[in-house]
Amino acid sequence: MTYVTRREHFSAGHRLHNPDWDEERNRAVFGKCNNPTGHGHNYYLEVTVAGDIDPETGYVVDLKELKEVILEHVIRKVDHRNLNTDVDFLRGVNPTAENIAAGIWKQLVDRIPQGRLHQVRLYETEKNIVDYRGDV
Repeated sequence: MTYVTRREHFSAGHRLHNPDWDEERNRAVFGKCNNPTGHGHNYYLEVTVAGDIDPETGYVVDLKELKEVILEHVIRKVDHRNLNTDVDFLRGVNPTAENIAAGIWKQLVDRIPQGRLHQVRLYETEKNIVDYRGDV
């Protein structure tokens, strides 16, 4: 089994907030990430595809095709957007890094041109990283 990873970047804003909680509890749990006007991140996204190497092409997945799938179904939807209000696949979800990674997985899992989606890794910051590997 071979693993191939494509890395992309996007910038977006969000607010961590649970509408079922009062303001005090939201502030206590989410701290500065609960700022009513939101805050932003420069995210890095790594999408890993697993598969066998095609003996004719030498590829697991054509990275040009994978790039276009990621751009079309994720990056163009999230870049310079408010993740709470502007992104269809995150509507109604508290946009934590964990939930963003799971949402990205759902956007990509059935669209990978060759091989199979193995992992979505999302860097919210240099030190805060989420790995998501599906609904298993």
